[in-house]
Amino acid sequence: MARSRLVPKPLWQISLVTSLEAEDAAVELLARVFNRPAGVYTNEKTKVTVASVYCPKQSEWNPARHAALRQGLAVIKSGGLSIGAGKIVVRRLPREDWSESWKRHFKPISISSRLLVKPGWSKRRPDKDQAVVVLDPGLSFGTGNHPTTLFCLRQVAGCRVDGGSQSFWDVGTGSGILAIAAAKLGYRPIRAIDFDPQAVRVARENARLNRVLPGIRFSQTDLTKLPLRSRDQYDLICANLISDLLLAEKRCILHRLRPGGTLVLAGILKKEFLQVQKAYETAGMKLVASLVQGEWRSGAFKHAA
Repeated sequence: MARSRLVPKPLWQISLVTSLEAEDAAVELLARVFNRPAGVYTNEKTKVTVASVYCPKQSEWNPARHAALRQGLAVIKSGGLSIGAGKIVVRRLPREDWSESWKRHFKPISISSRLLVKPGWSKRRPDKDQAVVVLDPGLSFGTGNHPTTLFCLRQVAGCRVDGGSQSFWDVGTGSGILAIAAAKLGYRPIRAIDFDPQAVRVARENARLNRVLPGIRFSQTDLTKLPLRSRDQYDLICANLISDLLLAEKRCILHRLRPGGTLVLAGILKKEFLQVQKAYETAGMKLVASLVQGEWRSGAFKHAA
């Protein structure tokens, strides 16, 4: 008797078609409404950004969530961000198609001679002495393609001193990619925090798959609830956050930067960067590196002499 072939159940893809400028806001909106990390893909030619979540049950898409997404898009637009088409798209997606689509979009990224980020299915071999971070999208996505994440990864690699003892604080860890890269490059100790418990769960799993989980202390933490001062200080801090949070929590972040350390600020819209730069320079910091890419600008700061 022939054995029946099991047919994988489909996924339901709920997407927001928006702009690169509103990418982070769209991802945050989807994550909040569906209580799971959202993926994002930007077409480099058209600059159209599609943020998506994937649901195993059709019942997870309902009128209440539809209304929440519409309201959220309206709030994003009223805040001054261009939402592009601002469309909500729902698709029934066979798992095989979903998996293959990410394989087409997610390619290996050589951050520097020190670091390579690649998906598990890639056969790309690292260069000599190049550490490898392996990330697969799963039902969440955080692969280092976003300009702000790329800048942070380059700073993590570039600031590493061979054989030296360096600590790292990853503020807003998301998929955990920065903390994992830091662990692969030899930073110790490493602390990584995120407000979203689901993000922390995914980051821990990614760290486990990369065999660096024991070297990273992940925690679900609200930056705004941390005490102003701390005995813990770090040689490198990456804060990939929205501008409002970087401004409001400036003192908390700076009190945790070790003298002579480097502070990397990312997740900042180009039009908002100058305000952030002035705030941190007023607090005694100096901009030492910066990159503008699309609608985003990121910067690395050190204590002014």
